[in-house]
Amino acid sequence: MPANIQKVDYFYMTVPDKPGAACHVLFQLAAADVNLLAFSAVPIGPENTQLVLFPRSIDSLARGAEKAGFVLSGPSRAFLIQGDDQLGALVAIHEKLSESGINVYASTGVADGKGGFGYIMYVKGDQFDDAARVLDL
Repeated sequence: MPANIQKVDYFYMTVPDKPGAACHVLFQLAAADVNLLAFSAVPIGPENTQLVLFPRSIDSLARGAEKAGFVLSGPSRAFLIQGDDQLGALVAIHEKLSESGINVYASTGVADGKGGFGYIMYVKGDQFDDAARVLDL
């Protein structure tokens, strides 16, 4: 199966870097029926963590965040790529972008252990539309 590439919106928020902080956010969003496509937590300095939320529905996330009193930044855009886990699965995608002068400045991926993978790919905002065009989106 060829990779499925889609444009996704994401939001982020900062929480204290302490046990349970991310769990609290995820619990509150789940209680508000917010379905996430992806989630990431990245340390920013010694005291804080940035949570990155990729909602299936922006409206659902906005309602859930408001209900919980969370302050979100965004939306920003990225690409979500899913497909069969095989050697070099992402090479052709990166090659297309590289040949078009588009830089992938951050990414995160994981194999699911059942033959598939998920991959979040970030390009700079001013190159997003060009990247989408190169990727036939």
